[in-house]
Amino acid sequence: MPDVDDLKEGKQYYTDKPQKGEGFFLKGSNNLEWGMKDRLARIFNPVSGNTVMLAFDHGYLMGPTSGLERMDLTIVPLIEYADCIMCTRGALRTIVPPTCGTPVSLRYSSGTTVLTELNDECLMDIEEAVRLNASLLAVMVAVGDRFEATTIRNLTRTVDLGTRYGIPTLGVTAVGKDMARDARYISMASRVCAENGAHVVKTYFCDDFEKVTSTCPVPIVLAGGKKLPELDALTMAYRAIDQGANGVDMGRNIFQAGNPIAMIQAVKAVVHDREIPEKAFDMYNTLKAEQK
Repeated sequence: MPDVDDLKEGKQYYTDKPQKGEGFFLKGSNNLEWGMKDRLARIFNPVSGNTVMLAFDHGYLMGPTSGLERMDLTIVPLIEYADCIMCTRGALRTIVPPTCGTPVSLRYSSGTTVLTELNDECLMDIEEAVRLNASLLAVMVAVGDRFEATTIRNLTRTVDLGTRYGIPTLGVTAVGKDMARDARYISMASRVCAENGAHVVKTYFCDDFEKVTSTCPVPIVLAGGKKLPELDALTMAYRAIDQGANGVDMGRNIFQAGNPIAMIQAVKAVVHDREIPEKAFDMYNTLKAEQK
């Protein structure tokens, strides 16, 4: 404790300089409380404003899909290159090193698998997400599906609980076999997520993608979707960023690539440095050759 007799009167008030109140860099997030902004700033790069999420939550409805049979061997080496990982609590506890320091987008809803009718989902306990130190809560929303109301209720409940603990929510738009993948549908689904409180929306690329990003008041993160040739995946990421997305959440287009470590670095060059697809593909091939 300082000696009371030795205190000096402070005179550096700088009354000629108003205290700065900087706005938050991320779209639609300026009015969030400090804890949510802190978590979002760990996921999204404050310089580029974007993120590269590595998704490997597929097993919760698909089981051991190709590339995820041994996640300790295929996924763990990729984590250091990701800005954020998107996974289930089971994967987090069993294979993700707690020393990695990478923010977690936790798969917070779960339910039916590909063996039955998809989208009938429920939520885990918010205290479980707090225990796991989640930075984002990922909830699937099936706009236009028979489980639409259920999944929207899941989203609103997650937003309510997450807000209580300062954890933002990621609304993940579902695209089932009967759902269109056009700008009209995807922009509606994304807007519904945002209007119901989602702080970030994950959705799919489509023609006129700028309609999706411009009509959604929170950041859009691109879902990677099915496996594409590496150049095509890089081109899709580039077009999405160029048309207003704030990042990508890729799984199969990274861990099923010919060289996953080279691919995630090439994706980061596109997302953060705006590298054109052809140069990013050259980078991928160079890194791939070096790692043989």
